[in-house]
Amino acid sequence: MRIRRVITTREGGRSQPPFDSFNLGGRVGDDPAAVAANQRRLAEGIGLTEDRLVWMEQIHGRTATIVTGPQPGAVEATDALVTAEPNLALVALTADCVPVLLGDPVAGVVSAVHAGRVGARVGVLVAALRAMQEAGAELGRIEALLGPAACGKCYEVPADMQADVDKHLPGSACRTRRGTPGLDLRAGLWEQLAAAGIGRIGVDPRCTLESPELYSHRRDRGRTGRFASVVWMDPEEEGREA
Repeated sequence: MRIRRVITTREGGRSQPPFDSFNLGGRVGDDPAAVAANQRRLAEGIGLTEDRLVWMEQIHGRTATIVTGPQPGAVEATDALVTAEPNLALVALTADCVPVLLGDPVAGVVSAVHAGRVGARVGVLVAALRAMQEAGAELGRIEALLGPAACGKCYEVPADMQADVDKHLPGSACRTRRGTPGLDLRAGLWEQLAAAGIGRIGVDPRCTLESPELYSHRRDRGRTGRFASVVWMDPEEEGREA
């Protein structure tokens, strides 16, 4: 089996400003009809039916939920999804938080994680790794991708907040380009993955605040959409062209 991953941008959808145009978040104030059309387009674009997309009611917690098939709606109160079901696409929605896509291609187990400052601090990524093991994955085989997020040069926070997060997520403290206290959550999560024995870690270097093709809650002052990071297991042979 083959791990498939997709990260969307804000281009090519139906949403009107300030959500223009491929907003996939249903709880940000956008027109529900536009969001539904965008979600259908996402499914069509990755070659799956709409019911094969699994969404989360993200709450900045540390709950990881194992799913075994299509869901009637967003999985309630969770920030990580795990499945061993082929062609079941797990979706994390972000606009500055870190999306983490995980997969064990041998066991056929994947996970999508929403790791914001609060969730990363309380261990949502660790919870996702444990749930993957419960579903049959082995840590040494897991491949990880840290998606686009607010970079440390842009993510300014109070000094006490920086110290608190770094205490729980070592490696996340940094200085912004202004020389003020900052957080690089991807650096801290990378350290956490490496400490867990994950050997293959990729990082999408894009900063959401600096990349106009991505949504950013901070840059757009809270009135914006969400892009999707999606992962699923393709049961077809690895030789098939992506």
